[in-house]
Amino acid sequence: MRFLTAGESHGPMLVGILEGMPAGLSIDLTRIQSDCDRRRSGFGRGARTTKIESDTVEVVSGLRGGVTLGSPIALQIANKDWKNWKGVMSPTGKASGREVFRPRPGHADLAGRYKYGFDDLRNALERASARETAMRTALGGLVRQYLEVFGVDILSHVVQLGGVEAKPYTALSGSALPGVLARLRSEVESSPVRTADQAAGKRMVTRIEAARAAGDTLGGVVEVLVTGLKPGLGAYTHWDQKLDGRLAQALMSIPAIKGVEIGLGFAASAMLGTEVHDPIVPAKGKAATTRYTRTRNNAGGLEGGVTNGEPLVLRAAMKPISTTMKGLPSVDIRTGKADTSQVERSDVCALPAAGVVAEAVVALVLADAWAAKFGGDTIDDTRAAVAAYARLLKSAR
Repeated sequence: MRFLTAGESHGPMLVGILEGMPAGLSIDLTRIQSDCDRRRSGFGRGARTTKIESDTVEVVSGLRGGVTLGSPIALQIANKDWKNWKGVMSPTGKASGREVFRPRPGHADLAGRYKYGFDDLRNALERASARETAMRTALGGLVRQYLEVFGVDILSHVVQLGGVEAKPYTALSGSALPGVLARLRSEVESSPVRTADQAAGKRMVTRIEAARAAGDTLGGVVEVLVTGLKPGLGAYTHWDQKLDGRLAQALMSIPAIKGVEIGLGFAASAMLGTEVHDPIVPAKGKAATTRYTRTRNNAGGLEGGVTNGEPLVLRAAMKPISTTMKGLPSVDIRTGKADTSQVERSDVCALPAAGVVAEAVVALVLADAWAAKFGGDTIDDTRAAVAAYARLLKSAR
């Protein structure tokens, strides 16, 4: 599967096209909309996200009667704020107004000028805006329904916000993780900052309130957990097919994400090999899906760029948002003289939303890896291939 998105932050709409979805899969649009609604929520979000935009998802092609046709699926999300920006962002008519000449440190404003030679930095910041992730969230919500047919479950939660850390919910144990997912999801989705630690959540809210009062912004760390993956997704034969590399790239492509960990991540670098690597033991019980299992999951479900059957554990570190209400030292590109960075309407903290976007981009990568492994022009073809592989895994020595 592959996808493309198009659209500017204050343009008419966002557009997304997904190719490779097999025919015959029933799609629930309300599920996709629910993911987009989760992305819009979270304490610390700005007025445009929570009060102006509804991020209503429309299906343009690729479905008939709610069922996939095997052809490319096109989605669109109208920008409601477009009515206030027609003269500024007109795609074909004269466009002027609200020019940006004082780049924001940390954003693509100045880098976009270097790359494309823009005199008005709005030409760079409109596409570089995190608004684009609304469409990636919608596309991710679409492919999640494909993965869920085969028992793959994806969720995210905030583990650190602005230096406030949530207490660990469990060890990275493959055997323990599936049993806590339902409880974890309930706690996360009831939290205004999407953390399972309610006490830490209150401190995170206070931290955001203080940053808002100071005209500042905050970042943090989100964790993505995936269960139900078959071993053998991805490949070690070519660098660009290694699943850990593809997942890291997808997470790093989310605006403001500056670091990614898998399993123990950076902590493993300070430990002994015997402490880090996950012992392999014979699997026991009728519920076992493979002949072998692990006594722990420090690898986070990936070895050699290939899934090993354990739950996938990923973490993404988000820097504070680039637009600060009090501005930062910058220049005016018209004069070259020192000035203060321009202020654009923005959030104080978008970390809770970043977790939802992280779920979506992880789902898009995993759906592509799943389709590459099992193929199928129809969803029934894929089911048959997965079932045959499951029998092989259980019997193979």
